[in-house]
Amino acid sequence: MKFSNGCWLQKEGTEVFSPAEVYFSKVNQREVVICAPTHKINHRGDTLGGVNLTIRITSPAPEVLRIQTNHYLGVRKKAPEFELDTNPDHELLVKEQDNMIEVKSGSLRVVIQKDNWKMTFYRGEEKVTDSGAKDLAYVKTDWRGLAYDNGGEEDTYMRERLSLSVGELIYGTGERFTPFIKNGQTVDIWNEDGGTSTEQSYKNIPFYISNKGYGIFVNHPEKVSFEIGSENVKKVQFSVPGEGLDYFLINGPSMKEVLMRYTDLTGKPSLPPAWTFGLWLSTSFTTNYDEETVNRFVDGMLERGIPLKVFHFDCFWMKDFHWSDFTWDSRVFPDPAGMLKRLKKKGLKICVWINSYIGQESSMFAEGVENGYFVKRKNGNVWQWDMWQP
Repeated sequence: MKFSNGCWLQKEGTEVFSPAEVYFSKVNQREVVICAPTHKINHRGDTLGGVNLTIRITSPAPEVLRIQTNHYLGVRKKAPEFELDTNPDHELLVKEQDNMIEVKSGSLRVVIQKDNWKMTFYRGEEKVTDSGAKDLAYVKTDWRGLAYDNGGEEDTYMRERLSLSVGELIYGTGERFTPFIKNGQTVDIWNEDGGTSTEQSYKNIPFYISNKGYGIFVNHPEKVSFEIGSENVKKVQFSVPGEGLDYFLINGPSMKEVLMRYTDLTGKPSLPPAWTFGLWLSTSFTTNYDEETVNRFVDGMLERGIPLKVFHFDCFWMKDFHWSDFTWDSRVFPDPAGMLKRLKKKGLKICVWINSYIGQESSMFAEGVENGYFVKRKNGNVWQWDMWQP
């Protein structure tokens, strides 16, 4: 989500509040908590009002730093949350001086400048990225002054911007159909049924990885908006609605090690059966097909010497207006059991299209209404629409 209007201005009605300094810090072996007002405190009277941010730095594992920033800490916690494997007892190495705080986990460290706020991340002596003045921010998009803020979240966001180096390339953010290198793209982490040729995607993940050997995981299952060198060409920006932002910076130094540590944190996928990595063929948007059509597709691949592992029947294996009642359309597939046996003799696995709704022409629809199985609208009616059959 873009908040600025060019290099110099914010969008009309938008106000950005960024840490100005470290006013005080609380340090122990497991966490560093920083009080970071968004205006300079010249005397005690300056603490009477103004936006203040609380920043907590921890490490769930070696070579990983977690940065949590909150405006209001009294906001009701929302669910669901990602299940993460974190070690609350993992210790930090912290060094505090008059003008800086250094927090270290393995070879990864962050140096926080106290007087004029800045966070710089290092791998040993090598700079990885930084968050400078006006980068980390609490943002209001309908700002009318402190006295008139009603505490609502509809115009409230938290934002971070991390610097990009010359030649740095960004990858990730889940399943995408846009260019593989994400620099220059806006990516919204929000699952949508938008097909396979737009910015929308089905499997979004709020994680990106850099060819500099680090990754960023934004720990928010709600909508996360990335501006990857697209609002500011020298920054990766990510923002979330609400009063808090939680992200992890994961060190490599190799990209393989980044992925290893990321999956240590979030969970490792199980290995699917070997046949799932083979070639799949689908009827896709062929809306008028029967067993003869299917055999023509399959045999055409075999005749061309193209090995096929899976055949997928798209939606019209079921009767139109009856999706998804799991019943073969007997008008075009009078012998589904026999057909499946014949296809399997050709060495194929079979996949069929299903979706989590029932068309109202199916006999199952009345049963679902009667027993309250369906998702409902706010007024209590069953949630129906005219896309993809009511």
